[in-house]
Amino acid sequence: MADPWQECMDYAGTLARKAGEVVREALKKEISIMTKSSPADLVTVTDQKVEQMIISAVKEKYPSHSFIGEESVAAGEGSILTNNPTWIIDPIDGTTNFVHRFPFVAVSIGFSVNKKMEFGIVYSCVEDKMYTGRKGKGAFCNGQKLQVSGQEDITKSLLVTELGSNRDPEVLKIVLTNMEKLLSIPVHGIRAVGTAAVNMCLVATGGADAYYEMGIHCWDMAGAGIIITEAGGVLLDVSGGPFDLMSRRIIAASSQTLGERIAKELQIIPLKRDDATN
Repeated sequence: MADPWQECMDYAGTLARKAGEVVREALKKEISIMTKSSPADLVTVTDQKVEQMIISAVKEKYPSHSFIGEESVAAGEGSILTNNPTWIIDPIDGTTNFVHRFPFVAVSIGFSVNKKMEFGIVYSCVEDKMYTGRKGKGAFCNGQKLQVSGQEDITKSLLVTELGSNRDPEVLKIVLTNMEKLLSIPVHGIRAVGTAAVNMCLVATGGADAYYEMGIHCWDMAGAGIIITEAGGVLLDVSGGPFDLMSRRIIAASSQTLGERIAKELQIIPLKRDDATN
């Protein structure tokens, strides 16, 4: 039987590439910045423009499909995941990088049906790297098949995470304590590229062994999550339990053993879920 979602995936790839061109052009011009939830949570006109471009193009082609987009949610739309075919979009993952022209900026598109991810596209615009993952069909970067490192020993692992945009002193304390606990195991190192999607794709390539973060959103993880699992990696909750896309927390690891070992060290930050209705 023909793959019912392959056409959607091809279209998503085309749209991500087109969005990447808009982002690259915008990098040459002056960027006007606005803030959202904190002085470090940035948004630009380009974020909004790219999201509108993707959503309107998809609506025209697939009028019955649903959307969860970072900037639509910021503007007050809900982010409830239903069984309907749903496009989960982060128009610019790494907005702070974009504003500073730090060269890691990605367009992320995840696609779920019956609340299960079917495919994910992450286009790292400045690097011109197109990461893709399709359920049951593997993960690729610019056509090259991806495979996680398979590392199980935490003392031989390179981790990726982010410090996040939350500047609340209590939250910062937990973030920094978690890093300190992992560093003193010791791990080989901790990196932060500035975009959750690219961090996760680096785990899929084998370049990093695991990624963990709390406080991110479904649109940061939806595209790259399936790229990791299709490259042979695992997704867990930070408690070590099953991963939940709407929970705003993740461990993405090259092996179950490594993921569970990281979970043992993490103090959990209390967060409001993406699908909370109040």
